[in-house]
Amino acid sequence: MKSFCILLLVTSLLSCTPKKSEPINPAELFSTGTWIDLTYAFSDSTLYWPNNKISFHLDTLSFGETPGGFFYSSYQFCAPEHGGTHLDAPIHFAANRWTCEQIPVDKLNGMAIVVDVSQKALKDRDYLVSTADITNWEDKNGKIADDAIVLLHTGYGQFYPDPLTYFGTDEHGQEAVPKLHFPGLDPEAAAWLVKNRKIKAVGLDTPSIDYGQSKDFKSHQVLLDKNILVFENVANLEKLPVTGSFVMALPMKIAGGSGGPLRIVAWVKKDIKS
Repeated sequence: MKSFCILLLVTSLLSCTPKKSEPINPAELFSTGTWIDLTYAFSDSTLYWPNNKISFHLDTLSFGETPGGFFYSSYQFCAPEHGGTHLDAPIHFAANRWTCEQIPVDKLNGMAIVVDVSQKALKDRDYLVSTADITNWEDKNGKIADDAIVLLHTGYGQFYPDPLTYFGTDEHGQEAVPKLHFPGLDPEAAAWLVKNRKIKAVGLDTPSIDYGQSKDFKSHQVLLDKNILVFENVANLEKLPVTGSFVMALPMKIAGGSGGPLRIVAWVKKDIKS
């Protein structure tokens, strides 16, 4: 499998004790690949759930030359936890589970796979990624490895940050929520992953792991109850290979937080192709 060599390299970097005569050089290892940013920039165009009362706001505290003759800039920002590229911490939908600052760092990185359902999802705004989609992926690529990060490519990232094409509505307020239409993960598929595979996280290129018409957010409940992290509004999934990428997903470390802005990136060896 294409990811085998990468898995060995990253595993040796992160977990193996090198021989004193042959120390591992992380910079040399990572120079054999390229980094892909999977994060949307936060700005006044960042998308948030329609019923949020505020969105991302950046205020300028200082910008320009100081009395001392040197340049200085400083800002303050305000934003909800859940919006743009962000983490859903387990506490978001599961009592007594990890808050943002409690998530072990080793749960925020790992080898990733990409399940591409874009052809189906782009034809059906309410598409649910099914267990069959996942098992069909395994038929072609092998069983999902333990501690993998599962990324679901629906193709909807191409619409971000236009709310009408991304959310399915450009309206705001509570009355807009029933009008949301975008793909998500079928709760039955979420339950299958929990029962049959040992994964760290599930991420996707839509506003929510549950599809827009969900009323009970069951996929959230199923995954987060088992401390399986959720990454939402992930960018550039079309640039990743099916297997072989190494993902680092570092959220803002908010004490007691149910989620937060996420900087997520993927490292891909230069000779790996999609």
